[in-house]
Amino acid sequence: LDKIASRLPHGTVVVAGTNGKTTVSRMLADILQAHGWGVAHNRSGSNLVRGVTSALANQADLTGSPRADIGVIESDEAAFPEIARRVQPSVVLLNNLFRDQLDRYGELDTIAAQWGPALRQLPAEAAVVVNVDDPTLVAISDGISARRVTFGLDDRNPSFLLDEIPHAADAKTCRQCGRDLTYDRLYSAHLGAWRCPGCGAERPTLDFAGRSIVLDGVDALRLDISLPEDSARSLPLELKIPGLYNAYNAVAATAVARTIGVPGQTIAGALRGYRSAFGRIERVTYRGRSLTLALVKNPVGFNETLRMLTVATGGLTVPTLIAINDLAADGRDVSWLWDVDFEMLCEGSAPLFTTGIRGADMANRLKYAGVPAERIVPLVADLSSGLDAFVDSLSEGGAGYVLLTYTALLGLRQALADQGAVDHFWEQ
Repeated sequence: LDKIASRLPHGTVVVAGTNGKTTVSRMLADILQAHGWGVAHNRSGSNLVRGVTSALANQADLTGSPRADIGVIESDEAAFPEIARRVQPSVVLLNNLFRDQLDRYGELDTIAAQWGPALRQLPAEAAVVVNVDDPTLVAISDGISARRVTFGLDDRNPSFLLDEIPHAADAKTCRQCGRDLTYDRLYSAHLGAWRCPGCGAERPTLDFAGRSIVLDGVDALRLDISLPEDSARSLPLELKIPGLYNAYNAVAATAVARTIGVPGQTIAGALRGYRSAFGRIERVTYRGRSLTLALVKNPVGFNETLRMLTVATGGLTVPTLIAINDLAADGRDVSWLWDVDFEMLCEGSAPLFTTGIRGADMANRLKYAGVPAERIVPLVADLSSGLDAFVDSLSEGGAGYVLLTYTALLGLRQALADQGAVDHFWEQ
């Protein structure tokens, strides 16, 4: 890995974060390919050291010379320090930091304590592109030798703003003095325009800011991104992917691409043609029904998906299947389900089906959230059978949402691939 990475003419971009790293790294790969560069990328999403090594080796000749101009590496949170040490990235993207897989990563402070030293070892000629809406990322990137490039959202549309910080948020207090943070604008979890009333710490000035955001349900979004070279000028983007969290992802990818020197028109064109990675709001036609698949793996990501499905309609209006597994890749501990705001699903009349290894736990959580019992439909744990039962409940030509943890997504897509409804994962 060290040898191949050192031979990439334009260096390597390492993408790290709890949520969005697969989407952002794929966006970047598409942008850089549109720029005319060959990209070495662990596109399959295998983001531990061994997966990154095999991906780059697969894109090199027998002497270890890469058949690419630049590397784009999606990194697992725990693997980030080792990957950064080995590939010596020219650019690092820090997208966000949330609680995830407590049995594997530990609490958020554990990951932050590992990332800080890795960032301080980066040389001055490197760039660290940081989502400074996240107070934790600001704290661990303060004072580093590498150049810090900042991004975030700066949209005052009240429909995007949270009234108060959710109970499941992970960074509610100031990293310098311990006082509770105050938010002038709160977009998601603990992300927003924050400041400390105690010591005066605050969100740094944004080099790249996402503004004028327009969300089109589960279909698309538009936004303008202000650029550091001319704050009065903005780059308009149109994407065929939905959600406020994808506005963050688009700003992140743009900030990295502009830092590398990719023209704005190239970025806009590549993102206009971007399509979701598997399971990231993926649309599938199966037995005459339209299914929208969404990966859900931690409280923040789940909450944002629920907001996307319910805010515009005032409640859940489309039948929804929730599949929860507790295998090693999902995290054995499913207590995180109690930090998800399933109370959002109480409004609306659409039925909620549950399946997977922990489908009964999911049904129980919905009951305690206050969802009426007649709307909760527990199904068998087997994913293939559960999917067919869910599809049978939909009218011919109807639509349904399917929300899944990681291994449930892989298992369900395998069942769909066996029926010819989607390509096998390796064929994508």
